[in-house]
Amino acid sequence: MSSRANTLRSLLEQDPKNSFVRYGLAMDHVNNGALEDAVLEFQTLLANDPNYCAGYYHGGQTLEKLGRLTDAAGLYRAGIDASTRTGDAHTRSELEAALSLIA
Repeated sequence: MSSRANTLRSLLEQDPKNSFVRYGLAMDHVNNGALEDAVLEFQTLLANDPNYCAGYYHGGQTLEKLGRLTDAAGLYRAGIDASTRTGDAHTRSELEAALSLIA
């Protein structure tokens, strides 16, 4: 585990629902090739903060890297709903493009 991951985990012990820190930990796992750990962090992030739209995109990308295309498509669809709900047009377009490539 990276020193960055250790720092982020320490911050999460203080505030387990900190979306920004949880997202950072998930991305650190992705960058270090710990894709299954990243998926778990993205799942926790989105369970705690269903409006954190970037989590859907990067979570879906991580699932794609694992060959879990059906799961990725489901996450992209949920992200499209979230980004529509929050008015995040940029992320919605990214999610729609990602979905179109695998659906």
